[in-house]
Amino acid sequence: MREIPGRRRRLLFQRSDGRPEPIGAALTYATEWQWPVLPGVAADPQGHSRCSCPDPDCTVPGAHPFDPGLLAATTDERMVRWWWSNRPTAPIILATGGKAPCAVSLPALPAARALEALDRSGMRLGPVVASPTRWAILVKPYSMEQLGELLYAKDFVPGSLRFHGEGGYLALPPSGTGQGEIRWERAPLPGSASPWVPDVEAVVDAVVEALTRTGVSAPEF
Repeated sequence: MREIPGRRRRLLFQRSDGRPEPIGAALTYATEWQWPVLPGVAADPQGHSRCSCPDPDCTVPGAHPFDPGLLAATTDERMVRWWWSNRPTAPIILATGGKAPCAVSLPALPAARALEALDRSGMRLGPVVASPTRWAILVKPYSMEQLGELLYAKDFVPGSLRFHGEGGYLALPPSGTGQGEIRWERAPLPGSASPWVPDVEAVVDAVVEALTRTGVSAPEF
């Protein structure tokens, strides 16, 4: 990744142990890129694979909003600074859709193969978010009607494929969740403008093919 002196420090806000500080990243997302964010639920300190929310069967432990709810997501600097000043280790949750990017996510192994296929085709990719089990390719905002037409044209859509569209959410780096650390598999290049992302149509073909080829058709969490 291209390095710009000083800029990377503002994006990551390094802690004394060298790990990125969530408040710095949250402020960059909200104020510079205009992506609405809010703090997520922390993982249960008594069992890191569990969520601290009331749902004992939570499928995305620590990686979702709870209090405040998703509608509270904002780009307001004062609100973001207040949230993470009070909850400095809270996961960063992006409210997808609207002016913010959406995402297509899939299990990590076929995701890696899908990215290789897209690279071979010469397609330009934007940022890719990764947890230990799933990767999410950021794409331009899309409507439910647009998504429906796109998927209707497919003979088969694997159940392990997920779409994070309008009214959805996605945990962003650096976030510690019950699913593990959220990181950039492909990080945005530093810059003042919001990172470029591709159209959803451009990635779905390769993603569906990768999932079908690897036999990952059932939902995986």
